[in-house]
Amino acid sequence: MRAGSNNPAVVIYDGECPICQGGVRWVERRTLRGQFEFLPCQSPERRARFPWMAEEACLEALQLVLPGGRVLTGEAAIREILRRLSGWRWVGRLFGLPGLKLFAPPLYRWVARHRYAISGATPRR
Repeated sequence: MRAGSNNPAVVIYDGECPICQGGVRWVERRTLRGQFEFLPCQSPERRARFPWMAEEACLEALQLVLPGGRVLTGEAAIREILRRLSGWRWVGRLFGLPGLKLFAPPLYRWVARHRYAISGATPRR
């Protein structure tokens, strides 16, 4: 995707999660303008624009909605985000290596389930 594109990839994340918020800030500092748009799962704008996306799904895992409408979830979303960041593409490619490809999904799910405990925050739900 080129910078300044009219259709950025949309990153949908848990807006109450400190780990998720930190990840979004990290990506924002490394992205080209117009490359990504960031929407908290809990926002009215996300509900209006993506009504088909269940809130449970976007609270369970990061969602990346690509310009063509394809949705990547969890570790696949992280991999694609990294592949789109100049200087970080190599890290995204690592996710495709046999060992990481096998362990990334369960590791992502474990971190996602325990993200509030890991960050020391209490969910507001």
